[in-house]
Amino acid sequence: MPKSIAIIGGGHGGSQVAASLRDGGYDGALTLVTAETDIPYQRPPLSKAFLKDPKHDLLPLRPASFYEKNSIELRLGARVEAIDLRARRLTLADGGTLAFDALALAPGARPRLPRIEGIGFDGVFALRESADARAIRERLISASDVVVVGGGFIGLEIASTARLLGKTVTVLEAADRLMGRVVAREISAHFLGLHRGWGTDVRLDTAIGRVIGEEGRVAAVETAAGDRIPADMVLIGIGVIPNSEVAGAAGIQVENGIVVDDFMATSVPEIVAFGDAANFHHWDLQRRVRLESVQNAVDQAKTAAATLLGKHEAYRAVPWFWSDQGDVKLQMVGLPFSATRSIRRGSPDSGAFSIFHYAGDRLVAIDSVNRAADHMIGRRLIGAGISPPPEVAADEGADLKAMVAGVSAGH
Repeated sequence: MPKSIAIIGGGHGGSQVAASLRDGGYDGALTLVTAETDIPYQRPPLSKAFLKDPKHDLLPLRPASFYEKNSIELRLGARVEAIDLRARRLTLADGGTLAFDALALAPGARPRLPRIEGIGFDGVFALRESADARAIRERLISASDVVVVGGGFIGLEIASTARLLGKTVTVLEAADRLMGRVVAREISAHFLGLHRGWGTDVRLDTAIGRVIGEEGRVAAVETAAGDRIPADMVLIGIGVIPNSEVAGAAGIQVENGIVVDDFMATSVPEIVAFGDAANFHHWDLQRRVRLESVQNAVDQAKTAAATLLGKHEAYRAVPWFWSDQGDVKLQMVGLPFSATRSIRRGSPDSGAFSIFHYAGDRLVAIDSVNRAADHMIGRRLIGAGISPPPEVAADEGADLKAMVAGVSAGH
């Protein structure tokens, strides 16, 4: 058992691994190092409730008293510059050092920014951390014309929030549909209609060309086709880059993130990694992936903690995601990338429906719009390896919950 463990990263994963280590009986020195100045907090509200209400505070994942009670040292505002594997020591940006016997890496990711003219003008933002959210919230108060670059979860959540605040909003999406990497076309089309219905100008197949400024401040956005759109605020949401550079420089294997095995161990056995920056082999897809979600970070952190405690439990959690846009909740479970057919349960016209994705006859994923029950039963179905026939899934009169109950009862 290591005498001391250092955790790099103060997100959902970093906080969870600390809690899981103590829950698992680890009584050695435990230090969580994060470049942020806030104790670990809930990140999903940053693009929604936090932006809407100037009085909305950060929601801590665990109170400060939790870390004190469990003898978890928090080093806030401390950025790790280097990992010395031979000396088992971290070097911090302020010149300080921290010794460790084992290391948990949860460095997360940072926003990907387009290499375009004007990206550095005042008024161009990307959302990842609380400091970003505070700056965006402050600018939104006086902004009139908001351009969102990217039609993924973050971009659309911010776009809907800005519309609720009465701003003129334009969304530029380079692909031919919204959220194209993660949801079915029918879901994309439904949300396109919703956002346009809310008054947002959504432009598909439209890439950004440059940001135009006046006296160093954003004044407009020009598309790649040359169209000019007034803007006093630009929000970039085109994906993220894993923060794996420090690990790579230390000699830990890195390839599109920090490479880990089924137990979240890196190429250096006493070092684990998890969350947005971890590249792992997915048992179902049979290929390596990185998953950027709260659920993935938390569940992988539990696996990583078990590994550090000498318990080898392979990561097999069913992935699930969600996105709140306006008053509409989108929930996803499973990964649809191997799907060969999809069926619908419910009607888009009702504002509540689900898309069930099948690889052959096997259910692999479900996208749900305002149908929380479908999402919850989907998590149980996929987790148990139960695949209702497509015609049954499409039948709203069919009791999918009973299928899980039957298996649980041994029938």
